[in-house]
Amino acid sequence: MDSQLRPPQPTPGRRRQRAYDPGLASPNEPPVPTAADAARLVTHLAQARPGQRRVVGTRELPPEVALLRRFQSQRLARTHADLLASPRFGPAAQFFLTDVYGPRDFSQRDADMQRFYDGVRKVLPERAVAVLADVVNLSALTNELDDRLIHALVDELGVTDAITLEQYAAAYRLCDNYDERRHQLQLIEEIGRGIDRMIKIPFIAIALRLAHAPAVLAGWGELQEYLERGFSAFKHMKGADDFLKAIIGRETRILDAIFANEAEPFGNRG
Repeated sequence: MDSQLRPPQPTPGRRRQRAYDPGLASPNEPPVPTAADAARLVTHLAQARPGQRRVVGTRELPPEVALLRRFQSQRLARTHADLLASPRFGPAAQFFLTDVYGPRDFSQRDADMQRFYDGVRKVLPERAVAVLADVVNLSALTNELDDRLIHALVDELGVTDAITLEQYAAAYRLCDNYDERRHQLQLIEEIGRGIDRMIKIPFIAIALRLAHAPAVLAGWGELQEYLERGFSAFKHMKGADDFLKAIIGRETRILDAIFANEAEPFGNRG
């Protein structure tokens, strides 16, 4: 992993227990990409300019990883059931459940995203690739945090074939990485806001559609379809502010409650 993309490593054990403030969530948003930026970005994807993709292949997830991801996906579905059921927010909520926290192997897509980002960041302005950088960072950080969580659940709490909410919260506290979990939520919000900004760029939807066939032929189909699903889900909302405030606000309150050792940190949404 490029050292330039590694999430900052906080001092172990240090926690910042602060309430969620949507007005402070993304103070340094990059400038909005121009239509020309977006066209060049999609052209790079369609023509595979980053070079030959590295084939990683798909595999069965290790049982403990599959167990954790199923649990997390189900927990998130309960916490955000109203968003999933919403005609406006449902597609975006489903995108996060299936494409960020889904119980499947994302190795090939993540490798493609890293390779694509490494290629285009050398030739495109930062404003055009900021969302890609955040996606790469989020993937790396999520995998790292999941690995630690699995260790706490399996090796320290003795979890085998099922996870309870109590065990999940206890494992969070054993990992003792509040700052990194908070950073994970901030990345999710920044990605959401970045996609929301990009859908307002003229002709971006047309360019993305035109890139589909060339990208698939060049071997970038999984990445192309991932980008298309995210774009379509956010475009459907016609504004992501309410959705992101709900997601990040709830998850931050749960995170704070877990680290405050509250008896029922998930409340009636767990």
